[in-house]
Amino acid sequence: MKNGQLGTMRDVFIEGLFNEMYRNENIFFLTADLGAPSLDRIRDKFKERFINVGIAEQNLINVSTGLALEGYIVYAYAIASFLTMRAYEQIRINLSITSQIRPINVNLIGVGAGLSYNMSGPTHHCLEDLSLMSLLPNFTVFSPSDWKLAECFLNYSINTKAPKYLRFDSKPVGQIYSSTDGLNIEDGFHEIIKSEQVCLVSTGYMTHKALKASREFSRKIGVIDVFMLKPVNEELLLNALKKYNFIVTLEEAFINSGGLDTLISNVLNKYQSNRSIRLMKLGFTDKYVFGLGSRDHLHETYNLDEKSIIRIINEYYQ
Repeated sequence: MKNGQLGTMRDVFIEGLFNEMYRNENIFFLTADLGAPSLDRIRDKFKERFINVGIAEQNLINVSTGLALEGYIVYAYAIASFLTMRAYEQIRINLSITSQIRPINVNLIGVGAGLSYNMSGPTHHCLEDLSLMSLLPNFTVFSPSDWKLAECFLNYSINTKAPKYLRFDSKPVGQIYSSTDGLNIEDGFHEIIKSEQVCLVSTGYMTHKALKASREFSRKIGVIDVFMLKPVNEELLLNALKKYNFIVTLEEAFINSGGLDTLISNVLNKYQSNRSIRLMKLGFTDKYVFGLGSRDHLHETYNLDEKSIIRIINEYYQ
């Protein structure tokens, strides 16, 4: 894709994967009965390495594990909420536990992060996945904010022999990174805007909200994009965080449940200082979202919109 365009994380990632499958006959692609033009190309060109298991996410994990144990690099694609929760036992036993004994390369592509399936209701919303997948030992949890990061992650996913969860938005998103040259994926984060007093720490789609809110202030507001919740270079992340007095975490997920806010809280707890850092967590509390409407409308309803973020920062400065 060209810089500056809206892009769908799934399509950009799969386009790159399609090209890799020409060069690497060791790559398999599996899907749980989902279709898209980008998938049709893989199915048509690589029939012997494309498997549709049907609406059977547990079996998707079982077949993926079997192929990975034979030495193949596997990509398994499904709607995020069903992939991570319907098949959680299989993910835990076949991937998390097995990979501790024998390294395997299975990449779970979950499409529909957060509220990106906004009109489908709580069955299709995915607010638990950051917590659930971060809980599993030996797993990598990737939560990109734009299609450029998704594109950048492809080489890492091929070359890193470990189970991974790729949390992709279902809708086209704007581009945040003009280039990923010099960006170290293994750091797990990037400080997009550096400042000193107030910082917005976000993941996935919420990084777009953080950047929009930060532009409304005459003084500079820091913005840190955490695109890999696990593993993350905690020492580097702490060095980036500890200069701030007030940190706000932003995630389309349940808070106080093991997601981004827990990661940031745990990192800050390791910081020994006489200076206290105030932490505020923005996300969804212990209730599902039954409201219908645009994503922006739902964010406004649950105080995750730019106005709410701006209000919180203004209250801090008062």
